[in-house]
Amino acid sequence: MANIRDVAALAGVSVGAVSRVLSRDPTLRVGDETRRRVEEAAASLNYVPSHAARALRTSRASALALVLPEVTSAVVAELARGVESAAGERSVNLVLARAARLQEDETWLRSVVASGRVDGVILQLPDGVAPERILEMIGEPLPIVLINSADTGPITTVVLDDALSMRPAVAHLHDLGHRSIGFIGGTAGTPTADRRREGFRAAMAERGLDVPGDLLLELGFSGADGRRAAEVLVERGELPTALVVANVDAALGVLAELHKRGFRVPDDVSLVALHDVWYADATWPPITTVKAPLAELGATAVALLLDQGVDGDVVHHVVSEPPFALTIRASTAPPR
Repeated sequence: MANIRDVAALAGVSVGAVSRVLSRDPTLRVGDETRRRVEEAAASLNYVPSHAARALRTSRASALALVLPEVTSAVVAELARGVESAAGERSVNLVLARAARLQEDETWLRSVVASGRVDGVILQLPDGVAPERILEMIGEPLPIVLINSADTGPITTVVLDDALSMRPAVAHLHDLGHRSIGFIGGTAGTPTADRRREGFRAAMAERGLDVPGDLLLELGFSGADGRRAAEVLVERGELPTALVVANVDAALGVLAELHKRGFRVPDDVSLVALHDVWYADATWPPITTVKAPLAELGATAVALLLDQGVDGDVVHHVVSEPPFALTIRASTAPPR
């Protein structure tokens, strides 16, 4: 399927010029010969202009797609709240979809874009999908922002300062007297998981603490992943006196598995998790958390998406304000 870049190359003009010629932009100052070349190039390639690119190019966006790996977690709900609020301020609707659809059907996103149902995409990459593949799936120079995943590459990105998020957790545990602190993170090799792991290592080094390899597990961010990580730690033998879990959903799994195996939190092991959600205060014991600026992350993605348009520069933005905030609950105490 030909895209607008192919038409621009054949006609010898810019992508922006093709977009404006084919959308009949009345403000465009272009000669008849250039207009003819663009139209003939589009016809010869059987190119159909994308409604989405046209809408944002003329600042008439009506809907954005928010595509996330998980749509039921309270962590995602906080991020979506920021996206929805910022989009609503600009009178733009929001369409929510699961990122798994990208892996089930690689033509899905392209069909959504071509049909005009959305004018831009905010996407959290699912594991195993590179930013370059997303561009191939879309086929059009659609405004797109990657959120809470990759922080480099050919697409505009917005991420948390994931490394910084680990500092309050490690500092709290160290101040309580813990020296043996383990880490349970996301899937190794994924950008978010890697940033949090390295942030944990750096925070430990700042406190003069080592991180033994057998106390660092990266199996994923879900509750089931947390259960598996706790199971591995228990079966290896002696637990650390404290654990930092890089996602509160995984922390629920850790807590459940420790209870199942007869360990008491915080008597046997203290627990701190990233992300403060309502159910962190509804467990027993309630979980000490580090609150991240997820709503601000979502709002920033909307602003970048709507302001950059089709031809905007690629930028890589890191959100660290408001600062990561520690909420101390009953899951942490000095080591016995």
